[in-house]
Amino acid sequence: MKNTNIFMRWLISSLFLMVIPFLIPWAGIRISSFWIALIAALVLGLLNVLIRPFLLLVTLPINILTLGVFTLFVNASVFWLTSRIVSGFVVPNFWAAFWGAIIYSLLSMLINSIWSGSQTPVVRQVKPRK
Repeated sequence: MKNTNIFMRWLISSLFLMVIPFLIPWAGIRISSFWIALIAALVLGLLNVLIRPFLLLVTLPINILTLGVFTLFVNASVFWLTSRIVSGFVVPNFWAAFWGAIIYSLLSMLINSIWSGSQTPVVRQVKPRK
């Protein structure tokens, strides 16, 4: 069950990466195929798990000063780094990575809210004592 959940999230993340060039065509982000999107989603996930926490720790003082807004730049950096690692996933400049990371984050938040909303716990009503 849990492996299926991870696999579905990976596929959905890949679809999000395929959709981003159509949502912000002026940014110049390109993905050559769905297979590249699968690889890019995997690399992006690994970078988010392995490198992003370190970057957030190093940038903690400026993150505190900007009330967390600098996190957007950290996300953009990870998105841009993914494009440098995966051939066929093209992000032409930092601002394209910035907007691509914002769109990717918004789509991920949307699907996570839908996904977690479908797993609501059952609440039993307790009868009052007499």
